[in-house]
Order: sequence, then C-alpha cells, then structure tokens
Amino acid sequence: MQRRDRGIAQSLGLPLTKCVKESRVLLVGAGGIGCEVLKNLVCSGFGSLPGVYGAERRASIDGVEHVPVSSKKPGIVVVDLDTIDLSNLNRQFLFRKQHIKKPKAFVAKETASQFNPSVNIEAHHASIFDSQYDVEFFESFDLVFNALDNLAARRHVNRMCLAANVPLVESGTTGFNGQVQAIKKGVTECYDCNPKPVQKSFPICTIRSTPSQPIHCIVWAKSYLLPELFGTSEEESADVAVTEGDNAEEVAKLKEEAEALKNIRLMMGKSEFAQHVFDKVFHDDIERLRSMTEMWQSRRPPQSLSFDGLKADAEDDLVKRGQALSIQDQAVWDVKDDLAVFAYSVDVLSNRCQAGETVIEFDKDDKDTLDFVAAAANIRSHVFGIPLHSEWEIKQMAGNIIPAIATSNALTASLCVMEGFKIMRSQIGSSTETLGGSKMVFLNSRSTERLITTQSLAAPVPECPVCSPIYAKLALPGDGGEPILQDLVDMLREKVGYEEFSITTEAGIIYDPDLEDNLEKPMKDYITHGNKFITVTDEGDEGKVDLVLSTIVRSEAQSGLQLLPDNITLPLKPKKAVPDTNGHAAGTPEPVVASAANSSAGAKRKREAEDEVESAKKRAKAGKQEVHVVDDDGAILLDD
Repeated sequence: MQRRDRGIAQSLGLPLTKCVKESRVLLVGAGGIGCEVLKNLVCSGFGSLPGVYGAERRASIDGVEHVPVSSKKPGIVVVDLDTIDLSNLNRQFLFRKQHIKKPKAFVAKETASQFNPSVNIEAHHASIFDSQYDVEFFESFDLVFNALDNLAARRHVNRMCLAANVPLVESGTTGFNGQVQAIKKGVTECYDCNPKPVQKSFPICTIRSTPSQPIHCIVWAKSYLLPELFGTSEEESADVAVTEGDNAEEVAKLKEEAEALKNIRLMMGKSEFAQHVFDKVFHDDIERLRSMTEMWQSRRPPQSLSFDGLKADAEDDLVKRGQALSIQDQAVWDVKDDLAVFAYSVDVLSNRCQAGETVIEFDKDDKDTLDFVAAAANIRSHVFGIPLHSEWEIKQMAGNIIPAIATSNALTASLCVMEGFKIMRSQIGSSTETLGGSKMVFLNSRSTERLITTQSLAAPVPECPVCSPIYAKLALPGDGGEPILQDLVDMLREKVGYEEFSITTEAGIIYDPDLEDNLEKPMKDYITHGNKFITVTDEGDEGKVDLVLSTIVRSEAQSGLQLLPDNITLPLKPKKAVPDTNGHAAGTPEPVVASAANSSAGAKRKREAEDEVESAKKRAKAGKQEVHVVDDDGAILLDD
C-alpha cells in the first residue's frame, strides 16, 4: 500500500478502500464544482488500481491479494465541452492563466494527475448529449457525479443513469448555498421527481415597446438586437414570447422593424454600420413608438437619440474611446460613454463575422457580446428613463447568475465524495442502510445553528414520468437485415403481452391503435442508435407502467430485433389517491397536465380526450411561473 493510501484505509477500512481503488467513475462537468470533485476523487484514490484489467487483475493491500469482482477498467472519465475563460480562474483552481481558451477536460486531467499519478484519468472534450455517450457507456461505470450548470444536461444525465441503473450523485450551488443528492433507480427519488422552476419569458410587446425595468432592456439587447445583427432571429429565443396579452397589430409592426434591421445587417463591414444600427433602433423605432400617443397617456414617453447628436462633443476616436472604457466594468457609464462602447463592440463583433463566425451568441464570459449588451441596454434604459447600471451588474442580470463562491464549491464537492463513499459501501454489502446511509445534504448560509443540514432520501414518486417507467434495451441487428416497425410491434405483443399500446420517439407518436400507416416502414426512419429513447405506453383500461427502450447495435450475427432482458414484467400504474371529502360530494376532477418529459409518450389519439387536454393546457399556460436564477454551477432545489 502506498503511503498516501494508509490514512484513507484507516478511515474507510480495507474492503471499502479496495472498492474505491478499483472503481470506475464518470464526472460530467469540469467547472467550479467539477474541478473540486476531481481533485477530491484523485486524492482519495478513486480508480487508482494499476495493472491488467479483467479476471486476471490483482491488487495487494497490506500484503493481502484481492481479486476484483468487476471487469471494468478502474479510472475517472471526465466529460466537458467548455473551454477555459479568464473569469473561471477565481474559483476553478485546476486552471491557470496560460490555460485560457484550452479545453477544461484536458487541462483538468493534466493538473489533477500531478496530485496522484497512479490514478487513471480519461478526458473527453465533448458534449454529454453526443450519441457516443449511450446507455452502454453509462453502464461501464460504478458511479456518476454530476457537476453541470444547466437543467437540460442534468435531466439528460439523470435519465441515462436511470436507464443504465447506475448511482448518480447530483450537486449544485447558488451563492453561499448548495445541495448534494444521491439518486438510484427504484431506491430514491430522481432529479425529475420534483418539478423545477423554469426561466421566465417576457411578453414581446413589453420588451420591444414598453420596458419599465432594467431587465427588460437587457433582454431586448441580449435576445433581440444581438441575434438580429450577429446571430439568429429573436423568434428562436426563449426569453421573448408572443403572449395572449400582446397586441396583434403591434406585433406585426415589430416584425417589420426586425426585417428592416436585417437589411441594415447587409451593411456590416462598412464604417457607418454602427451609426445606421444606432439611428434605426434608438431614433427611428423610438419615434414610431412616440407617435402612438395613446400608449403614453399614463407613462413617460421615450426620448429618441441620434448618433451624430451624441457624438458631436466627442473629440477623440469613438472606437478607441470605447475600447478604453470597456475595461471599467465596475463604473456606471453615462450615455455618451455607452455610445462609445456600443461603437467599439459593434466594430469588434463585425470583424468576427467578417472573419468567418456565422452565428455569435451571448455568453456572459464573452467580453465582446457582454460589452454590446451592456452598452445597448444602458442606452435603451436612458431612452425610457430607466436607471443605468454598470457592466458588472448587467452581467449578473443577463446571465441569470448569482456570483459563484469558491468555498461553496469546495464544500459541496467534498460532500459529493462523502456520498460517493457511502454508495460504494452499499455496493460491497457492508451497509444495510439505503445507499449505504446516503442523505440529502444542504449548505444553508442562513442557518445560525448549523451550516450543513441533512434529511433522509425520499422514495421515488410513483407518478414521476422519468423514473417510474421500466427501462430496457432494444438490440438492433448489425448486418442481419432491416427490421420494420411491424417487427417491433409484434415483438412487444409477444414478449411483453401488450394489446393496445402506442410507441413514441423524439419525432412523436409513430404507432398506436389508430395509427398504423407506418407499420411497413423501416425502423431506421424513426429509430437511431445513440442516447435517444423509445417510449411504449399501454393504452388498455388497466394500464401498465411505461416501457422505455434504449437502442444498441449487436456486432454478432443477429437475425432480428431482440429485447434485453428477454422477459419483462410490467406492473400496473399506481392508482391515484382519492381525496377525502368528509362526506361531501366531490366536485368535478381537474384533468392532469402531463409534464414535458412524457407529454408525447402519454398522449392518446382518442378523439373524446382532445377537448379535455386542450382545456388543461390553456389553464397551465395561464398560470404564473417564477424566475429560476442559477449560477454557473447551477442550483437544484434549495429550501428557504
């Protein structure tokens, strides 16, 4: 045993130490929490067992030879798509200034390997959504750690771990608060068992015509002006939406303005490009709004600006002055300073487009886009009489972030590895508690008694659309023929005992009792190998739980489709609890609105249900939603 391992062995015991050393671990994300988790994993000896892997592998701990129970190659696999930015260096301590613009995964591996050279680290500069990271990839791990910064990726990894039946340690921080959650299929609730708040969308007329808050101007610059000039149209933005309260005629006028701005975009590269953009959005469009006098009967009308009028007193070069001002991100610029920064950022972004960038999107760590959004938002705020803000403040609002705290990341990462130890302990059978005694752990800065609090892991929610289904695999033949959809339908009837059922893929419903047009079509038209899923929903009166299939391709000779495991028994869906009416007659029950994860899978093509579902959707749409603010390490769910 190495000297560095003796302290760990004394704390964990020899059996758990052996299990840790021969484990294979996946770490998704190498950012604020990810760097700290990787450091802790490496220093704890995860995946550090050397030698030949498989049945012949041996490990000696204190002179006792141990034969591993798993043929998985020990090691730590790090997957991250991001590159290192200057703003990362204040909390992601595996990176240094010379690493800027390099892939985080590669640099994290290089730096962490120096802490413990015996650990086998494999780095992937890629997206976890890539098709190569399928269910079989996840099945090759003993444990998965999530250190992600967005809900979509978290949900994806959660579902892949459920399908692969691999334990997941989920984590996140928001400012001084943090949370760690252990997840295991059929044992604990999953990440999607509790609904998550969604980002607020602003009505298009509020953003484009009647802003009253700084965030309205920021969203206008970030989701309308920047995409129209240097990216894709605002129609694809999630921040701006046409709502029922928007005036249809005004929306049509706003679309005409967007078309006019696209025409100005053709002037990109010319010296007067910034002036034409400025005069269009801060003079011509504002004058059109001012002409709508009924809109300003109870509020202050906007004041239009002209490029030449603001520039009149400027003696030095506007672009150079803007470049000098852009580094003063803590200062609140006046409107003339904002004009200079606006001209500078337009010039820089235009040069990037001329150099070959086809689409430039806002990124809080992209200084050029941040300069543009800050300057444009402040000028618009001035036009509408809204207080101006520094670029630093605008960065926080535009990125929907709470500044990340290095100590919060470090504490949360240490709790992640502690939960990892408990899960590994349950895998060797040395603990009878749920996942080896794992808990839901919280960092709570508001508590005056305890900084770290815990609660027992909750059981899975029976109605959860993500973890309640049964997961299985569908093996597709390699060179053994081309199955059609009818083959899949026949196999499901024979192997699972379905009578009436529907089949849904990411493209929508491809089969149900009323839709048989696709039965003779090749399955490859609807189903591809990778990390996508096929959902089979029982349409019978006493419906069984959903069956979710992931696809794999068999290299050996295979004549047709194969379901793995071969025999699958599906339980009935749990009955909904009947509310206690205390003897009073119950009112008409409200229709249940399915979540986005299973809306297509649970949809039925029966005509009598269409009116009820449509009514439920309208009520859901009319409901108010709160803004969910996350930082670059993303919060999960924090108790107040």
